[in-house]
Amino acid sequence: MLWASGPLLCAVDWLGIANEGQDAFKKALAEAAGTDIDRVVVHTLHQHDAPVCDFSAEKLLKKNGVRPQSFKSDFQRKFIKRLKAAVENSLKTPRPVTHYSIGAAPVFKVASNRRIMDENGRLMPMRGSSCKDSLLRAKPEGIIDSMVSVIGFWNGDKPVAVLSFYATHPQSYYLTRIANPDFPGIARYYRQLEIPDALHVHFNGAGGNIAAGKYNDGSHEIRAVLAGRLADGMKRAWELNKPGGIKAGEVGWFTEAVSLQPAKGVAEEVELKMKTANMRYLTNNIQKLAWIRRAEKGKQINISCLKLGDARILFMPGELFVEYQLAAKAMHPELFVAMAAYGDYGPFYIGTREAYEQGGYEIEVSPVTPDAEEVLMTAMKKLLLH
Repeated sequence: MLWASGPLLCAVDWLGIANEGQDAFKKALAEAAGTDIDRVVVHTLHQHDAPVCDFSAEKLLKKNGVRPQSFKSDFQRKFIKRLKAAVENSLKTPRPVTHYSIGAAPVFKVASNRRIMDENGRLMPMRGSSCKDSLLRAKPEGIIDSMVSVIGFWNGDKPVAVLSFYATHPQSYYLTRIANPDFPGIARYYRQLEIPDALHVHFNGAGGNIAAGKYNDGSHEIRAVLAGRLADGMKRAWELNKPGGIKAGEVGWFTEAVSLQPAKGVAEEVELKMKTANMRYLTNNIQKLAWIRRAEKGKQINISCLKLGDARILFMPGELFVEYQLAAKAMHPELFVAMAAYGDYGPFYIGTREAYEQGGYEIEVSPVTPDAEEVLMTAMKKLLLH
C-alpha cells in the first residue's frame, strides 16, 4: 500500500474485490488516510488460491436462500477493519519522498497469450495458466506486454517504496485449498529481500488474456522458476531506473467515471442457475450479476490516473485484455505508462471489439458488450492528456 499527496494505492493478494466489497475497502481506507474516496484505488493480483470479496454477491445469495460460502464476509470485514487501523497507525510515522525513479525491462519466458489462432484465423483451444499440450506450448507467445514496469519513491539516496506492474494471470498451479500469493508474490518477496528497507507493492497489469501456459506444464516445481524469472525482470528494471524530481505541478490525480453496457442474457442465466449451481460456478458468476444490477441503477466505475512528471499510472477495472495496456503505452510513447488492472472485479473479462467477434472462453463468459473498448479507450485518452 502507498499514498502520496492524497491518492491511496492498494494491492491485495486476493482473487478479486468487487462491487460493494470495493465500496467498503475504499471507504475504510479513505477515512483512515483522511482523503476522498475517489482518490483511493483497490486492486487485486487475482491469485486463484486466495479469498474473494463481494458484499453485493453475498447479499444476492442470501436473499435467494443460497449459502454464500466463498462470499461469506466475516473474514473480509475483519480484514478491512485491521487494514484501516494499520493505515491510521502508519500515519504516525510518515516517510518523506524527495523524488521518484522509473524503469522497465523485459521478462523472459513467463507470459503468453491464451488465445491462439490457427492458420485459418480461427481460435484454437485455450492455452491457459498451465498447459500440457505440446502443440499449444509450441505456438508463439502471441500478443503480450513483455515489460515489467518499476517505479521507485526515494528519500534522498534511500528507496522508500517500489511499485511494479506486469501483465499476466498469476497462476502456476492452484485449487490446493491453501491460500498463497503464487509466483508474483514470491517474486515480490525476492525483491523485498534484496531491497529490504523499501515497501514493495506489485500490481497485475491487463492480463485477462495472458497466462504462463507456454512455459508452465503445471508441475509444482515451475512456480519457483516463474517467480525467479519475474524477479529477474524486476531487478533489471530497477537497475535501469532513471531518477526524476517531484514538483508540485508535476504531480496529479485524475479520474473518469465510465458506464459499461451489460451484455444481454448474462443476468438471466446466472439467476436461473443460482440455486442449483456449484460454488465454483457461483464464484465465477455471481459477482457479474451483482455488477449488472448496480449498473442498471446507474452505478459507474472510476478509471484513475496518477501523474508523476513524465510517468503515468492507469488504474483499470476487471480482467482487461492486454491490448488495452499496449494501446495506452502507444498513445503517448514519450511518456512512461504503467497499468494496473483487476480493480473493481465486477465486470470480469473485458475484451476488445475484435475479440468479441472471434469468441472464445473469455468472451463467452464476459458480462460486457463490445462497446466497452470505445468507452475505455476514450477514458484512457482523456486521462493521459494531463
